[in-house]
Amino acid sequence: MARLPGKVALITGAGTGIGRATAELFAREGARVAVAEIDAAAGEETAQRIASAGGEAIALPTDVREEAQMEAAIRRTVQHWGRLDVLHNNAGGSTLEDGPVTEAPVGEFWRAITLDLFGTFLGCRFGIPAIIASGGGAVINMASIVALMGFPGRDCYTAAKGGVAALTRSLAVEYAAQRVRVNAIAPCVTLTPRVEQLLAGNAAARQVAEGHLLGLGQPMDMAQAALWLASDESRIVTGQVIPVDSGAVVA
Repeated sequence: MARLPGKVALITGAGTGIGRATAELFAREGARVAVAEIDAAAGEETAQRIASAGGEAIALPTDVREEAQMEAAIRRTVQHWGRLDVLHNNAGGSTLEDGPVTEAPVGEFWRAITLDLFGTFLGCRFGIPAIIASGGGAVINMASIVALMGFPGRDCYTAAKGGVAALTRSLAVEYAAQRVRVNAIAPCVTLTPRVEQLLAGNAAARQVAEGHLLGLGQPMDMAQAALWLASDESRIVTGQVIPVDSGAVVA
């Protein structure tokens, strides 16, 4: 039986990696999916892949750092399907420019804060009212294990993802009465093409990767966690930052 029948989900950063895996999985489970992606070609490819498999999807070119674009993505989703049930704030990421607080470029700090934290803030700002209007639903943010453990050499990304974790808990309390559940996934090192490049150039990241008890994560591991949080199976789960981390936090 499908786990998201009749649901409408908007997923940011759904053109590649975790976002694409989640969009395709949600569609297979019965959801209609809005693919919000800064790379228009990649977003359209995800939507076409879903359609080719018999699902429903629309591609919405979206820079989550831009207030007007994020608002438009939510509005167009609701206009197209009449509702919004699930918001997955997936867009984000770190770069090889990150480093210790005493060395990292200030510009890299603001890049991480703007993309990872402000982008999530904007998604919630416009998405939560739409979910409330639909009778409630789920917000799924993307934190990281760096928000839950000491992780040297990535202080810009750590600050941004720590903010996402804190925001998740606050929003869960704020909007519980309107039947909006807000949770976050804290991924481990996940083998997307971008992360493979990062591992090749960062000794600290490689060291953490080697400490994963059950091997490195794949995009589908994160997508499966998002599916559970989006579905009614997690109907009393809110305010949680859930490590999907191959034991990295406890290793």
